[in-house]
Amino acid sequence: MGKSDLLPCLLLAAGRGERMRPLTDNLPKPLLTIKNKSLLAWHLDALSRAGLQNVVINHAWLGNKIEATLRSGEEFGVRIEYSPEGTALETAGGIAKALPLLQPEDYFLVINGDVFSPNLPINKILEKVAILRSDPNIPMAHLLMVPNPVQNPEGDFFLENAQISSRDLGAGEKLTFSGIGLYHKDLFKDLAIGTPAKLAPLLRVAMEQNKVTGEKYVGPWHDVGTPQRLQELNAAYE
Repeated sequence: MGKSDLLPCLLLAAGRGERMRPLTDNLPKPLLTIKNKSLLAWHLDALSRAGLQNVVINHAWLGNKIEATLRSGEEFGVRIEYSPEGTALETAGGIAKALPLLQPEDYFLVINGDVFSPNLPINKILEKVAILRSDPNIPMAHLLMVPNPVQNPEGDFFLENAQISSRDLGAGEKLTFSGIGLYHKDLFKDLAIGTPAKLAPLLRVAMEQNKVTGEKYVGPWHDVGTPQRLQELNAAYE
């Protein structure tokens, strides 16, 4: 088993899920279910199948329900530690706070808790770790990009020859960030733990240094953003 197989993974579950109300008034968004299985449980099963066992879940809104539901992770074949946030720290702030629990050697995997991506090829993603480690430029991130969904028609970043940029460099395709990526711990080294911080500004600085790589993923992926979308997904995967 290579080192990349032992990569720690952070599942981001601290969001309030405002657009999902009233469903999220009494339940954290990542515990909403598709085919009677929570979004977090789908991720945990996928991680377990890929041989990843060290999982950290951050939480804020109703986080006690996440801990009470998933407990130690034993039923999924993983070990879960929790990174509670009194108030949500945004994505980068949450990652920085969770880093001492993740204890990555260099790279670690991060997955948004509110995306639904059955058949996510985690083993394929892990194969990128060796490539990132052999790159003398030391990429700070490797992002999974997806075709632009109806709710984000303009996309987020440009992908060209496995490089990701916030600017169109010529022949790039503008795609949407899936919320799934590999990150180097040094991307967050200047953040004060416990302070809210957004991820996009950090990524844009790294992009300017050509330190963000990526790939296009065309398998099933859904941002479960509204009650209607959740209902549609449950109907589609019935």
